[in-house]
Amino acid sequence: MPFLGQDWRSPGWSWIKTEDGWKRIEFYGNELRDNNNGIDLEDFLFSLFPVIYQEKWIYVQKESTRERHGYCTLGEAFNRLDFSSATQDIQRFTYVAKLLQLIARSQLPSLSGAAQKNYFNVLEKIVRKVLEDHHNPRLIKELLQDLSSTLCILTRGMGKSVLVGNINIWVCRLETILNWQQQLNNLQIPKQMSNGMTLRDLPLDMQNNILYKFSDACDIINLGQATPTLHMLSEDRHLWKKLCQFHFAEKQFCRHLILSERGHVDWKVMYYTLQKYYPKREQYGDTLHFCRHCSILFWKDCHLALLFKDSGHPCTANDPNNCLVPVSPQHFIDLFKF
Repeated sequence: MPFLGQDWRSPGWSWIKTEDGWKRIEFYGNELRDNNNGIDLEDFLFSLFPVIYQEKWIYVQKESTRERHGYCTLGEAFNRLDFSSATQDIQRFTYVAKLLQLIARSQLPSLSGAAQKNYFNVLEKIVRKVLEDHHNPRLIKELLQDLSSTLCILTRGMGKSVLVGNINIWVCRLETILNWQQQLNNLQIPKQMSNGMTLRDLPLDMQNNILYKFSDACDIINLGQATPTLHMLSEDRHLWKKLCQFHFAEKQFCRHLILSERGHVDWKVMYYTLQKYYPKREQYGDTLHFCRHCSILFWKDCHLALLFKDSGHPCTANDPNNCLVPVSPQHFIDLFKF
């Protein structure tokens, strides 16, 4: 029988120990020289240095077949996909934070010990990033609040084997979460001192266009508190009508129609009423993708796709891009519900 695997006489892979565990190292110098003969000196020198190898895809298997045995779990996917690096990407930050929030609400008992460690490592990096650059603290406060509430409930049922691991470990994690919450509550965002043009110096129509770019009601209200002019613009009924149309369907408007004293639709009240009954439309700069052809879940790197003409995963389809489906955080959770 022919030997189909890697030659056992080869030196093998190189590994390095990181705070997230052992990771593989690869050298990309030869590949870059083969793919681009005209590469400049700076890129060539950079390619000779070793980089940590991280597979950014995983095969989603829900049952055993003749070719594959076992199935893929949520914890395994969380370990394999590079969420740690995704927290440093401004386009993926909100996506990862929302996914961690959904896991905190309902999926903590399904995580293995290794997945738990990875989860809290990623969470720690998110909290550190918010404390350093003050990016989106409101979202992380909501995430930590949901996580602490869930842990308080689940740790009471440890005798029923609700969570994997020692109860002392979970108590320490809960104390760490409470400490993070305290740090975020004490977070003071410094006032930006600038001698140049400010937001209030912009023409009225430009300030109005900025408000129309927001898809979050809290952002509109917070910006409206900056100046009296922005407050007036943030109360515009046409602005809230656009926001309702962005998040909700027209059929949902008819079921919860709210009129003002003058007989007009109060779109601001409508928005807050509709969000109690229906989920808001989610919007992310970048998401995970799922290939329907080969059932692979992966991060799509646009820069590598342009350089190497790589789809981001080992796909055998003639046109991989037509097989890709963006995966929302809730869809990610649903993929591993068996």
